[in-house]
Amino acid sequence: MTKRPETITDRFIRTICTRLEDNKQVRRNLPTWGRVHIDRALPFMCVYRRPNRRKDPGTDLLVTSEASYLTASGAVSLHPQLSSLVQSIARTMTRQFGAFLVVEIWSDDWSRKETHDELPGTSNPGFRILAPPRDDLDDVVENFEAALSRVKLSGRAAEIRIKRTTRCAPKRLLPILSVDQARETGCVVLGLEVRSVYQGNEEEGFYPLILRRLRRRLSLARQRVFFDFTRKHTTHRPEHFQVLGRRAMVKAVWEVDRQLAEVADRFDFLLQVTPVDAQDAWRRFKKSRYDRSPHFHYRPLPMDPVLLKRQLYLTPIERVEDPALALLFRQKQNELDRQLTMLLDLNSRRFLHGSLQLYGAVEGDLIQLARTILSRLPARTREDSRGGYVGANEFARRAEEEIAYYRKRHPSMTAGVQVRKDIVSGLMVSRGSLLIGAHARFPAARVEPLLQHEIGTHVLTYHNGRAQPLRQLYSGLAGYESLQEGLAVLAEHLVGGLSRPRLRLLAARVVAARLMVDGASFVETFRELNGRYGFERRTAFTIAMRIYRGGGLTKDAVYLRGLSEMLDYLGKGGKLRPLFTGKIAADHIPIIRELQWRKVLQDPSLIPRYMKRLDARSRLEELGRGATIIDLIDRRKK
Repeated sequence: MTKRPETITDRFIRTICTRLEDNKQVRRNLPTWGRVHIDRALPFMCVYRRPNRRKDPGTDLLVTSEASYLTASGAVSLHPQLSSLVQSIARTMTRQFGAFLVVEIWSDDWSRKETHDELPGTSNPGFRILAPPRDDLDDVVENFEAALSRVKLSGRAAEIRIKRTTRCAPKRLLPILSVDQARETGCVVLGLEVRSVYQGNEEEGFYPLILRRLRRRLSLARQRVFFDFTRKHTTHRPEHFQVLGRRAMVKAVWEVDRQLAEVADRFDFLLQVTPVDAQDAWRRFKKSRYDRSPHFHYRPLPMDPVLLKRQLYLTPIERVEDPALALLFRQKQNELDRQLTMLLDLNSRRFLHGSLQLYGAVEGDLIQLARTILSRLPARTREDSRGGYVGANEFARRAEEEIAYYRKRHPSMTAGVQVRKDIVSGLMVSRGSLLIGAHARFPAARVEPLLQHEIGTHVLTYHNGRAQPLRQLYSGLAGYESLQEGLAVLAEHLVGGLSRPRLRLLAARVVAARLMVDGASFVETFRELNGRYGFERRTAFTIAMRIYRGGGLTKDAVYLRGLSEMLDYLGKGGKLRPLFTGKIAADHIPIIRELQWRKVLQDPSLIPRYMKRLDARSRLEELGRGATIIDLIDRRKK
């Protein structure tokens, strides 16, 4: 019998299977339309076939979030080649894992639904699971239903139906594998019909924001099913369901990450909104007998915010297939846009509106906590000043010693220390280096807590972020300030340096921010801090200056808020180590853990020096049993 000559399709399939046998990544465009993407050898695949007789905008994106997917044309003429490709992949992976799962996804036909007259965005998400009538798959189907039940859109729960059938395929399309083919290759085929709540009429196409949310939630649900199938029906034993997520990043990820980092690196927002003439402003304010609101001056902008916005929105985030990374990138893009707008609005009333969007308002629980702290702790105390004071140069020397400790363990650390006349807030970390105000003086008792605040947290997370493959981890994910400052203040407590004056200062910043938001003038806020709460005039001026800079900045409220959230996190069993991965927000902790499970991110390269101290570990264990800021105050009184 004459051997059939090898075709282009045969060579295409053989190349893919050879790479999978070697556990190599596969990313190939199909000859007509579609793509096969497989991160590595995995016992599952998602499949989407484009319908022949109707438009189906957006549905193909529901599978491209997975580590193993195939998108292809549903043309009848191409079915033999497509089926052969899936069979060969299934056979190759079955030899390695003992079984293989194919989940084919398609949308219901919106134009044929009886509910076509519903208002867009008012339908519940819906799914129909099609599964073979096999008893050994009952657990897989039940877990699929449970995972999909977690999917919600705008608070609307998913409606789920199950159909047991030998034909797990879309209407008008042949099954991707016949029953005999599936049995012969050791493959299980499931179908998932998705209610197309993300699609509009022909003119509208699809609603990208709805699709984006559904895509992320559906991806997590599928990963749970893949995990359950893998653990129970194959020889593979992953530790966690997110281990089965994407690892290989497409070129678009690195390009978007680079472009966003380039925009972020063009300016230092806090440096730009920090007055350069605080010393002179204080003298003018004092000369006016504390009766005339000071006018502050700021550094000239080193770039044009409008041109930088143009560059920002040329970043092609829509090309990022990974929904977790796409979410982080979009959040950062939005934050950078708001910061650039605020720089344009510097010294205007609009600046405050941007600040409220970035850092939030001063909510009722937070202002109540701040007032409680101020009422419980005495205004006059020598707790911080008993050991004398340290000047800027001596503090710089201690800081350099602290950085040298970390550099010895990780030579790539590039942090530096600068004493500068244009830094008026005492201490500031900018691009991983510590900046110290030339005229600053620090209570000796506060040196160690401040070192752990600035270097053990801000410098360390910057360095750890630089060690990650994504630049966003050192430039800072959107909204990272609250967790970052909460972690930094927590460090002060862990080394025994969260003094009563320090707590009063953090509380005063919250009160001042609330007064400013409520319409109080600089002078009124200064008088409230000085007269009612007993802060010295220079201290009251500095607090007010930080709050009123730029036109009204609510950032200083995040210190107390962040500490409160950090104590709540620890009391619920949260671990500190993941928080040092880079500059992240509390909302990002689950995503960071997911990316670590997926080997996209690595564990922090350095942890704070104080974590080796017995007293710090003892305090941390105590906080793990539950504590509030009021508890910390009461313990200090004993």
